Amino acid sequence: MLRLRPAVRAVSVARSVALTRSLHVSVAKFNKIEGTAPAGLPKEVKQTAGHQGHHQEIPKPDENHPRRKKFHFWRSLWRLTYLSAIASLGYIGYRIYVIRNPSDQLPADPSKKTLVVLGSGWGSVSFLKKLDTSNYNVIVVSPRNYFLFTPLLPSCPTGTIEHRSIMEPIRGIIRHKQAECQYLEADATKIDHEKRIVTIRSAVSENSKEEVIKEIPFDYLVVGVGAMSSTFGIPGVQENACFLKEIPDAQQIRRTLMDCIEKAQFEKDPEVRKRLLHTVVVGGGPTGVEFAAELQDFFEDDLRKWIPDIRDDFKVTLVEALPNVLPSFSKKLIDYTEKTFSDEKISILTKTMVKSVDENVIRAEQTKGDGTKETLEMPYGTLVWATGNTVRPVVRELMSKIPAQKGSRRGLLVNEYLVVEGTEGIWALGDCSATKYAPTAQVASQEGSYLANLLNGIAKTEDLNNEITNLEKQSEHTFDEQERKNIFAQLESKSRKLRRSRAMLPFEYSHQGSLAYIGSDRAVADLSFNFWGIMNWSSGGTMTYYFWRSAYVSMCFSMRNKILVCIDWMKVRVFGRDISRE
Repeated sequence: MLRLRPAVRAVSVARSVALTRSLHVSVAKFNKIEGTAPAGLPKEVKQTAGHQGHHQEIPKPDENHPRRKKFHFWRSLWRLTYLSAIASLGYIGYRIYVIRNPSDQLPADPSKKTLVVLGSGWGSVSFLKKLDTSNYNVIVVSPRNYFLFTPLLPSCPTGTIEHRSIMEPIRGIIRHKQAECQYLEADATKIDHEKRIVTIRSAVSENSKEEVIKEIPFDYLVVGVGAMSSTFGIPGVQENACFLKEIPDAQQIRRTLMDCIEKAQFEKDPEVRKRLLHTVVVGGGPTGVEFAAELQDFFEDDLRKWIPDIRDDFKVTLVEALPNVLPSFSKKLIDYTEKTFSDEKISILTKTMVKSVDENVIRAEQTKGDGTKETLEMPYGTLVWATGNTVRPVVRELMSKIPAQKGSRRGLLVNEYLVVEGTEGIWALGDCSATKYAPTAQVASQEGSYLANLLNGIAKTEDLNNEITNLEKQSEHTFDEQERKNIFAQLESKSRKLRRSRAMLPFEYSHQGSLAYIGSDRAVADLSFNFWGIMNWSSGGTMTYYFWRSAYVSMCFSMRNKILVCIDWMKVRVFGRDISRE
């Protein structure tokens, strides 16, 4: 037996391997035709049948692998995000286009009844928004030619919000209605409920000494003139305090505040300096609390950086006659607000009633825990009066003419349908009316929506009455039996509609809750939900602050207001508030 040398043995092994590979290739080619996988090859590698060459299939990834599931989730979330962003931008663009390009309106119809609306506040604007103006000849009278989003007004004096961002022109509102509406910038000076005439005085007379007077006859009248700030007859308030109900009030507060700061730079007497830098806010409701919080934020975030000399003397004091601030909120939120104010170094004086005000000092009386009373003197530089309402002269003059209104002090007494007691075809809503509800923007808005539906129903009822009368006349002159049956069927249908339109329910207020900003990016919310019964939810803190912002943005009247308010907030976050004097 011959023994192979190592070199020859290596060649033989190489040839055997080559022969084996050749055999596998031959089998693969045969099985390619037959469509089966060659025996002896790994399962992961298969020859592709019906194609030339040796193309191997890539193993399919495991779809149930945790990493791949996570990747699919984030990819889907990203797609949903940018699709939502595109849809939102498209909707915003469409709304802006609609605002900028109003459609044609129906011309005024002299045969329609005249409806006069007094005021441009929450009640009147909510009423105009829901009213079908094609049923009436609508005339809007107000000395203020814009709607003001008052919940954000406390942010204007400090520069957090620009005042034009929360103003919506009345002409822009009525221009988008179905039929033409007339707007007159004037004050209502007299209402004659018997002759059904409103006397108005132009608010834009060329010569201030010459008054332009006009009389407007009406069939229906909606009084929504609001109320004025009340001084409760306290001496010196009207002459020395700044109020917070209108845009000019916010501008006056800004000027007074910045004037006091600049005067303090020249003052050497430390007591006078402290007086100038002391701001007193009277009124512990949402308006007073929010303004005090905004002012302290203004100082902490901006004033102390750019005017460091005032950091030791600047002070904010909140005065409230009741035992606590925010009396409409829950006890838990009241305590949280008072603790937050204490942390922010805002002084709170509860059970304190202002007795008199002079140019530099507030005199007040505080009730102690044991019932004793103490007289306080508070030197001040800026006094902001954010409490109390009183009726306007035109409302007081109307109340004096109606015997049913003799016992009212807060405003026009109305019934459950908001009709002014002692009149017919005259309604009152908002702060100028006296109801069992608090005089808030939320109440006025719901009253306006209700009254619009009521007047839409009245117009529908009148149209149905006219149609029924015409059908009855038509049936008297019709002798064809089939045609008479059709007329009677229409009469029955319209009679049912008439009964439904007359079945109008009285007004009922639905409280949605209360919100208030308390400073340092914190807010409080006391909300009510009607899910199988009334449910209350209270919250306070930073997350509630973001809810407060989102809620107020959603309540802004138009897309324009929403965008401008958000831009103002972003500007303050990036650049801070402007500290220049207006």
